[in-house]
Amino acid sequence: MTIAPCSRPPRGPHPFRLAVLIAALLAAPLPFATGPALAQAAGGGAAGPVKAGVVTLQRQQVPVTDSLPGQAAARDSAEIRPLVDGVLTEVLYEPGTDVTKGTPLFRIDSASYDASLLSAEAELESAHAALPAAEAAASRAEKLAGTGVTQADLDTARVTLLQARAAISTAEASVRSAQINVDRTTITAPIDGVVGIPAVSVGDLVTSGQSDALTTVIALDPIYVDVSQASSRMLEYRRRFANGDIEPGEKLGVTLTLENGEEYSGTGTVQAVSSSVSTTTGSVSIRLQFANPDRQILPGMFLRASATLGTTNAFLVPQLAAKAQADGRVRLWLVGADGASEEHFVTPVGSTRNAWIVAEGIEDGAKLMVDNIDTMSGGRKIDPVAVTINADGTLSDQPAAQADPAPAQLDKAGDGAATTDAGKSTTKGTGGN
Repeated sequence: MTIAPCSRPPRGPHPFRLAVLIAALLAAPLPFATGPALAQAAGGGAAGPVKAGVVTLQRQQVPVTDSLPGQAAARDSAEIRPLVDGVLTEVLYEPGTDVTKGTPLFRIDSASYDASLLSAEAELESAHAALPAAEAAASRAEKLAGTGVTQADLDTARVTLLQARAAISTAEASVRSAQINVDRTTITAPIDGVVGIPAVSVGDLVTSGQSDALTTVIALDPIYVDVSQASSRMLEYRRRFANGDIEPGEKLGVTLTLENGEEYSGTGTVQAVSSSVSTTTGSVSIRLQFANPDRQILPGMFLRASATLGTTNAFLVPQLAAKAQADGRVRLWLVGADGASEEHFVTPVGSTRNAWIVAEGIEDGAKLMVDNIDTMSGGRKIDPVAVTINADGTLSDQPAAQADPAPAQLDKAGDGAATTDAGKSTTKGTGGN
């Protein structure tokens, strides 16, 4: 049996139900947003002004500093090696002590060198002994020349005298050489400094010119710090000096930050600037010198040097209130004249401690937000609270009397209530319940 499909049209809403639905919609008021409510919806649906700490920016003479990575290097460093062969018989110093130039460090067995010195001295005495006879023979030949002494005899006597004198010079040189070898059996410090741990012990055989050092003497006070600066950065500073954007100081002040973050108490001076640019890093090497009486800085340490180049008339923008961008700019949030948040992008010309140095893009007296900025958006009403930035870059609240008052803002009901900087509502006029 075949069942034919139903040809009845689909059922729509019942006429009675439709009438009831239309009547309900007409009776309920539609929630249209107008006025302040619409502005609130556009601002992210905030219930009221956003409380945020602010600081007032003022132009001032700001020191321009540049932070440079560097590494400490000894002013003088000498690796001690023997200059004669022999067996080490004594170690004459205590490791880690200060030594001066000429201080004995090691002693090598000198018996064979003492014998060579005695032999050289004997040859010298022999040469001196032969000299008078040669002088007498030459003198007689001079007197008897032409009367029984031929010219050939005279020449021979003269040559013999010269050879006797030459023999003395040769013997004296041998004595001097033998004495040098004897002196070299006592190895001394070539410079003033701190002597290291010996790499050999008594009884070891050492040889002249060996590759392994016996120990090292290092001069630690003063000490060098080698830093590098990008050549493009140096060109930028030169341009700013030429334009008068930076006023140079009387001298270049340089301070150091140690590996543990501690600031070194000494002040350095510039010793030399490289006359060429590295082909691999594009940077210029600069050598600084620091007094190091306590040996707090050791060769090989990685450090950071901050050089004060001069001063510039600019704003100090706390780094906690500025987010660095990929293009070198930083993003700020300011409180506008209408009490609303405004996003600004500025380019710093440098930094000092916990702040960016900004010369352009900000007006004097601008209100800078320093918190609640991570989720901030433009056009939000701000309830500013004056704060201060401590030396370590942290926030500190000021008393309420010093806080900058926020501009009055009517509530969404339009009844004359205004929000003050303390976050309280006061009623002005009538009409609110």
